[in-house]
Amino acid sequence: MGKETRGPGGPKRAMAVLWLTWGLGAAAPAVAQGITTPTALTLTTADGVQVPALQWTTGDPDRAWVLLFHQGGASGPAEYGPIAPRVHALGFDVLVIDQRRGGDLFGGANDVAARFDAERTSYCDALPELEAALDHARSAAPGRRAILWGSSYSAALVVQLAARRAEDVAGVLAFSPASGESMDGCRPEAYLDRVEAPILAVRPASEMAHEWIAEQLERFRAVGHRTLVTDPGRHGSSTLVEERVGAATDDAWAVVGEFLAELTTDSPGRR
Repeated sequence: MGKETRGPGGPKRAMAVLWLTWGLGAAAPAVAQGITTPTALTLTTADGVQVPALQWTTGDPDRAWVLLFHQGGASGPAEYGPIAPRVHALGFDVLVIDQRRGGDLFGGANDVAARFDAERTSYCDALPELEAALDHARSAAPGRRAILWGSSYSAALVVQLAARRAEDVAGVLAFSPASGESMDGCRPEAYLDRVEAPILAVRPASEMAHEWIAEQLERFRAVGHRTLVTDPGRHGSSTLVEERVGAATDDAWAVVGEFLAELTTDSPGRR
């Protein structure tokens, strides 16, 4: 059985950040003082879409990659501004991208989503951006499987991607994985039985009153994955951001950090 953890708030700590720019018109993630400045690059999806990305990397091919994917209505730089540098500080190479379903939530534009008609583009259609990011990470670190991190709709997509490309994925973090009618064709529940990598599924306590969400977390636990309920918290990856939650997030970060460390322990199947 999987394990459920409930994270209370802890002492609040401030984090100094510095805002950069993509060079493409959108705000880039905040960079904590002392953290390597990210570099910009462009990925190309299998269907020819040019995807701006930022990466924090030392160039060490033995370092594991964490790929951060944003929620609906957002962009990678805006959602992960306070998160990406902290993940990098834990000892990981990090990649942040934009996807074809997104917008200006949290501030900053989404260059990729601006090229698509949202009414004709489903959340499931954004999978090629995630695949391009995974291809980049595997090319940069052939000896290391990548770690997928999704938020809301992309939390559903990372479960699907982990099921489809088990040989390339060391683990999955799924923050408020979306389901229901808007995710027809890519609901995470349809792929759970096929995911070999460990999953940490995270929800804020405020979402647990919905019966389908409680049932979804039980599905994750039933197939051996770990779950975390943050209290207080917020939808998606923002549950780790103090300014968005309105309370300290240290306890949630402790669980996430522990999970990430377990994924990179040198053992068969982790590399």
